[in-house]
Amino acid sequence: MLTHDELIKKMMDDPAVRAEYERIEREEMPMLDTILKARAEAGLTQAQVAERMGTKAPAVARLENALVTGKHSPSIATLQKYAAALGKKLEVRFS
Repeated sequence: MLTHDELIKKMMDDPAVRAEYERIEREEMPMLDTILKARAEAGLTQAQVAERMGTKAPAVARLENALVTGKHSPSIATLQKYAAALGKKLEVRFS
């Protein structure tokens, strides 16, 4: 049986897995970092954000997780609600 580290190393030997990991790291992790930092700065839990958004904590967890997994891209409207729940404004930029 492989250890976790051995499994990761083996998976990263697959060019397709490595390419997807690098894409997520390059494209999606900065967005997730920004969102999680904003929530931490606001001093809010996922449950508190959810209440302010008019939803439930698992929905906020899925939203935050979606940015890591790439399985779902949240809508602009959802991101605007999230930002508003943190007392922030959503800005989208191309650079």
